[in-house]
Amino acid sequence: MAGPRKDLYHRYEPIRRYVEVGFWIVVMALQALFNTTVAMVDARSRAVPRETWEIVVWEGSSHLVLLLLVPAIVALERRLSPLASLAPGRLVRYLAWHLAASVVFSLVHVMAMFALRSLAYAAAGEHYAFGGWAAQWGYEYLKDVRAYVSIVFGIWAYRMFMLRWQGEARVLDAPDEAPEGPPRPTEAAPASAADEEPPPPPAEPAPPPAPARPERFLVRKLRREFLIAAGDIDWLQAEGNYVGLHVNGHDYLLRATLTDFLTQLDPALFVRVHRSHAVNLSRLREIEPLDGGDARLHMHDGSTVPCSRRYREALRGATAS
Repeated sequence: MAGPRKDLYHRYEPIRRYVEVGFWIVVMALQALFNTTVAMVDARSRAVPRETWEIVVWEGSSHLVLLLLVPAIVALERRLSPLASLAPGRLVRYLAWHLAASVVFSLVHVMAMFALRSLAYAAAGEHYAFGGWAAQWGYEYLKDVRAYVSIVFGIWAYRMFMLRWQGEARVLDAPDEAPEGPPRPTEAAPASAADEEPPPPPAEPAPPPAPARPERFLVRKLRREFLIAAGDIDWLQAEGNYVGLHVNGHDYLLRATLTDFLTQLDPALFVRVHRSHAVNLSRLREIEPLDGGDARLHMHDGSTVPCSRRYREALRGATAS
């Protein structure tokens, strides 16, 4: 069975990691080349000119360490990303964490840069003098904090664009609230003492109402908005702070955890089959047993979903009912 036709986003997804890594390599290489050229021009006007190899070592070591630190900043930005809420308290914590991270970033950058330059100078039979650590690090931090902010902003802007390109979903139907107010008094005819009956026993408390289940989701994708029905979701996948809603070969993100989101869906329709996966039983086509008790689920959209043996019994019971 042929799968659904992939859109541009899903054709980009397999090469996404290579493009991202290549982007930062090119950016750092171009920045190093530009700074090296400027430093070489500036060195000509100095009283004690520097050798070309020294300038290349300075800029090359600095930007190489910056490049190696990018993955750590990406991981930190993903963890601290304030995309869900920009409340004042959250924003203050966000900025405080990044301020502390910028100090660590600068310290690591300076120490690694110093080590690389010392090795390069030693190989050339020279000695690299860094100068006074306190004064020199303060100067380096002023430069590093600008680089740190630029990297964080670039990562955040790219993440925002990818989120809009992929499509972000939210629950459309808000639960209806019952009108509040005091009960209306009822009028009763006066009764004589002889006609009085013992009061009825107190009624048992009514069971809590069933939680409202979302029926539709609004998806925003770049400048488009459209609706998807809950029953059209083929399967779900936990993706960090989001749940990926897989609908006819497309993946839309909804900010929630998989555990919390499953409590809002119909348990007779959606079943968890893995620590990070759940499926719509009406979209399940075939269960393929695997060694060790696991299974591979084949969906009607042509995709496959892993099923761990921990959830096999629950899946077997749900499909038998």
